Amino acid sequence: MSKSKESQMIKSVAKSITDNYKKSELLNKGQNLHLPSRDAVIEIIRDLRKIIFPGYFDDMEFYSDLSEYYAGNNLIVIYEKLKKQIELALLYENNDDCPFCASRAEEISTDFFAQLPAIQELLLKDVQAAYDGDPAAKSKEEIIFSYPGLFAVYVYRIAHVLYKAEVPFIPRIMTEYAHGRTGVDINSGAEIGEYFFIDHGTGVVVGETTNIGNYVKLYQGVTLGALSTRSGQQLSGKKRHPTIENNVTIYSGASILGGETVIGEGSVIGGNSFITQSIPAFTKVSCKSPELIMKNPKSVE
Repeated sequence: MSKSKESQMIKSVAKSITDNYKKSELLNKGQNLHLPSRDAVIEIIRDLRKIIFPGYFDDMEFYSDLSEYYAGNNLIVIYEKLKKQIELALLYENNDDCPFCASRAEEISTDFFAQLPAIQELLLKDVQAAYDGDPAAKSKEEIIFSYPGLFAVYVYRIAHVLYKAEVPFIPRIMTEYAHGRTGVDINSGAEIGEYFFIDHGTGVVVGETTNIGNYVKLYQGVTLGALSTRSGQQLSGKKRHPTIENNVTIYSGASILGGETVIGEGSVIGGNSFITQSIPAFTKVSCKSPELIMKNPKSVE
């Protein structure tokens, strides 16, 4: 293709694309409106992890006698970043018609930071749950450094606070970042108790209206989902996902579906189970193993 034809082609495509901008409200929000920055939100996740687990994810050496200075100095920077992104999200959702957005962003950020010590305590319990529940774990430090399930839970616990404050966009950016990194998809709206452990992690799905109690353990490939989402937005805000009570273990590949489904305390759900009705407390559920057919190898002449 000649240079002149290339130029004409590019101009034609550019015009068609800009026509789409003009026709679509979704693509034409105005020059004063900006979505929150995904990169900035991910940076906040990374920076907060350095505060919650000091010395693990920072290039700088951590000194315990300077810990208050270290935490305080970094929190000041993170606070300003978070407040800015929350304000952008609120402004965008309200089409820039939002005189209260700046003060609301400050209020949400202040409340979020007040909850950080409690989030840290929850995460330390999650680390303990992983150590107690995994005989392959050599140390708690190893879990903090390398377990994808813990990282997904860390991001969820951060995002959940912002979800409850009704911050648009940012909680989902956070949890989808963790989803992309770990294969664990925990919606920020789920309610999850203490000592939560996801072993191996890949393929786990926890829906928005899921309730999970304390001391719950999930293995890879578990789905806590909805029975049907054909009604789309009509189901928004309704309980669609199951309730998992305390001390439940759910093995790999199990699917538990429906907002009225309750897995009773102390139950064990076997791998590949498909459950759409409630299970009484202290019940063991398993699938009948398929018949194995084995053929002798052909003899070699």
